[in-house]
Amino acid sequence: MARVGLACRGVLYGLIGFLALQIAFGGGSGGKEADKTGAIETVAEQPFGMVLLWLMVVGFAALVLWQLSEAVIGRGQTKDRVEAAARTVVYGLIVATLLGVVLRGDSGSSTDSQSKDLTAKLMELPGGQFIVGLVGLGVIALGAYWIHKGWKKKFLQDLRTGEMPPKARDLAEKLGMAGYLARGVIAAVAGVFVIQAAITYDPDKAKGIDSTLRSLADTPAGPWLLGVVAIGLLLFAVYCFFEARWHRM
Repeated sequence: MARVGLACRGVLYGLIGFLALQIAFGGGSGGKEADKTGAIETVAEQPFGMVLLWLMVVGFAALVLWQLSEAVIGRGQTKDRVEAAARTVVYGLIVATLLGVVLRGDSGSSTDSQSKDLTAKLMELPGGQFIVGLVGLGVIALGAYWIHKGWKKKFLQDLRTGEMPPKARDLAEKLGMAGYLARGVIAAVAGVFVIQAAITYDPDKAKGIDSTLRSLADTPAGPWLLGVVAIGLLLFAVYCFFEARWHRM
């Protein structure tokens, strides 16, 4: 079932990439946020959408259990356990969002609202600005890690490459590289916004995935930069299906 979850992860990334591509070259995304909330809303609108969402609930719940077991009883290094714990939290939040849609018809707040709310709460703590600044540096570090993982093709260590046909391995290598670079850019830019929020003491400066993607279109490179990153997310979505087939379990 965790492999089903990895395929569902690919569906989410594919929809986020599609919505971002619409923003870059279509002038909008149909009123949806280019993040997990918008992706889930898109699934819900499809024929048999509720059936698909329930399948995603089961798949992501399996991912939660898998990563939790890796964090608690896994045989990996401390770094691997920390990464597994972080994924457990992320997948758990996705399950909560999915359940909100299938049980109450409520997809919850966007990642933009969540980022601003969390930043505001952290700033209320003693040394809040310093804490938010550290969080921003941590998000930038995560982006740098993903870029390094993509550029050095470290993600191949997660796959059973010895069992993959040569053409499938080569394609997975290219897809994963493009996908991790795109994810790294998004995380690094989001981290910069968090640091900006800390410096200005303004939680509204913090941005979620949707606003971070939209900000790329405001750079000198214009919508083309956002388009390239969106394509990277679409390629990562395809890579997730390779993970579903050949990931080490």
